[in-house]
Amino acid sequence: MSDKLQELTERLYQEGLSKGKEEGEQLLARARAEADRTIAEACKQAEEILAAAQRQADDLRDKTTSDVKMASEQCLQATKKDIENLLVGAISAGSVNASLADPDFLKKIITTVAERFSASESAELALILPASLQQELEPWVAGELARTLGSAPKAQFSKKVAGGFSIGPRDGSWFVSLTDETFRELIAEYLRPVTRKLLFG
Repeated sequence: MSDKLQELTERLYQEGLSKGKEEGEQLLARARAEADRTIAEACKQAEEILAAAQRQADDLRDKTTSDVKMASEQCLQATKKDIENLLVGAISAGSVNASLADPDFLKKIITTVAERFSASESAELALILPASLQQELEPWVAGELARTLGSAPKAQFSKKVAGGFSIGPRDGSWFVSLTDETFRELIAEYLRPVTRKLLFG
């Protein structure tokens, strides 16, 4: 009887052990499968995060490259413009200033421009001339220019005009400005394309 009991106990023990082992292996297999799934999901998420980070880095690099390129092009254009302005200014300033401060040169230009007005318009002309040339030009306006036009235009001498002159009707409805500044601008417009081509091809 004790042998049978011992055998029964042994068998129950073996069956329980076998069953426990089998269940343990199933639990272990499920745990491994769950762990594999978790690792796979984690790897997938990591890959997505890395891909997103790479896209952002690429976008940032492209934007930065584009911004730097645009800024360098703008800087280059501004530098070219500054060089062009300096050179054109240096070329035109000396000769323009000297010519427009020469009373004889101004007399010729003023006479040529004033003669284009009709006799009735000439009687109503006003001139603005450099204050620095008042001694040389005031007698000429009242004398020779008045004889040429048939009447003396109203002459005003201004410190605001360094060289050249402005001419137009006395009512100020319009005027032609041939001052040092406008001459420089006019000459600069012709010099700029040539200067640009010589400097920068």
